Amino acid sequence: MFIEGASELANKADVVDSLNVFPVPDGDTGTNMNLTITSGVKEIQKSQQGDVAEVASAFAKGLLMGARGNSGVILSQLFRGFSKAVERHSELTTEQFAKALQAGVATAYKAVMKPVEGTILTVAKDTAKAAEQAAKKETDFPSFLTTIIKAAERSLASTPDLLPVLKEVGVVDSGGQGLVYIYAGFLQALTGERKPSLLAEPSIGDLINAEHFHAQNAQSHMETGDIEFGYCTELMVRFDREKLEKQPFHEEAFREKLSEYGDSLLVVSDDDLLKVHIHAEYPGEVLTEAQAYGPLMQVKIENMREQHARLTTNDSHAGHAPATARPKAEFAIVTVAMGSGIEKLFKGLGADQVIAGGQTMNPSTEDIVQAIQKANAKQVIILPNNGNIVMAAKQAAEVSEADVEVVATKTVPQGLAALLAFNPSNSLQENAAAMAEAMKEVKTGELTYAVRDTQMDNQTINKGDFMGIADKKIIACGPRKQDVAKKLLDEMIDEEAEVLTIITGEDATADDTSQIEAYVNERHADMEVDIVEGGQPLYSYIFSVE
Repeated sequence: MFIEGASELANKADVVDSLNVFPVPDGDTGTNMNLTITSGVKEIQKSQQGDVAEVASAFAKGLLMGARGNSGVILSQLFRGFSKAVERHSELTTEQFAKALQAGVATAYKAVMKPVEGTILTVAKDTAKAAEQAAKKETDFPSFLTTIIKAAERSLASTPDLLPVLKEVGVVDSGGQGLVYIYAGFLQALTGERKPSLLAEPSIGDLINAEHFHAQNAQSHMETGDIEFGYCTELMVRFDREKLEKQPFHEEAFREKLSEYGDSLLVVSDDDLLKVHIHAEYPGEVLTEAQAYGPLMQVKIENMREQHARLTTNDSHAGHAPATARPKAEFAIVTVAMGSGIEKLFKGLGADQVIAGGQTMNPSTEDIVQAIQKANAKQVIILPNNGNIVMAAKQAAEVSEADVEVVATKTVPQGLAALLAFNPSNSLQENAAAMAEAMKEVKTGELTYAVRDTQMDNQTINKGDFMGIADKKIIACGPRKQDVAKKLLDEMIDEEAEVLTIITGEDATADDTSQIEAYVNERHADMEVDIVEGGQPLYSYIFSVE
């Protein structure tokens, strides 16, 4: 049921995106819910466990780890509560299923600082109430699910009456629609039948027209300037016991503190992890508050004004009323990287433009100037992430009309560390100085291969050997990738090191990566190890030690 629910949502994610106008019209609700539930399914498949409690627990864990956006975090909480309610069951009756839905609703409402009716929360609540009543009469699961999906669709159809912005634009709530698709997938898993709507009377078809939304999405009815808090900020923290001893974590107090920085706030935590979603104007303040309790595991910052402007601009290109010229953002970050995973990582941390390039493929001054222009900002910071690109970046800064600073990062880990130090409330010069200082706090290691026989750094290197390079010096070489990686990491990790990030290249194997991770866990037990799929060419691994 979970897998089929995820599949149904994935098939309709574009429709859900097109409905997204609340809390911010950034057009990504379907995408975020899809990524969230896909993470849950992957955890189920990885666990390979069979009974109700085990499957629900794995699903909830995956959702929490992969939760993105308002709707994704709420979805994760709905099934977190569901999982807790079924943790002692190996199989479920309709009555137990209904109680689990109720538990999910209670958990989700608790996680949201200011619950708003007319959203996914309302649809979940109304569905759970209907399930409670239906379970008193129905013991057959397909009949039971049919009844509660009808209730879910009725609730969805009523969302414009509860949330004025939905009625103004003429849509139902996007998150609620996503949840209805998931419930429909549950039923499809049991019956094998696909039914777009179970209601006898018209439902969502009366409220929206799919063809209309293909050409002109709901976001075009709203103004970019209406977005009060511009940055969708998500982060995950792994609790540090020493920090907690100095400053104990209290979820309600922390939630109250963060409410000062923005809206659309969700805070969830368990014994090990803290997850936060907030729309804030100054994301750096939120990161600072969270880091008091432990290291940042995941960070994603998206400029929602930029997202909305891009969506509405695309509408005008499709032949609708022309959008006004896009106002310049105050700040933008332009960076250089190779590999789809590394590009995604930089964008997730707030980079506005990522230029494809790196070792053996250096972008030109013109390429960087064009990226600055696309960023459309008054002030721009460039992170070259390669020593051979710094000069071109500085030349681009000189000829650009924007006010540009180059932070001379020479590796991907330096660029990531610098980006985390960015604070939009500081001046351009203050940011450049802080980012240049932050990049000094990280050590970079790279694992690549030799294209010819050579002698360098007191090493005899044969063609095809793997080379372990730390801060541009060859530390180790040899025919076995794992042996070279281990020697390199032993050299990089000292007593002050706390976090190792392993960025895997396009030729890195899962077996190699797991063996390297196991070695670090055994040899350097106090190190926190994070693994990121970078997809970079040339370098099997890029290591970052902080």
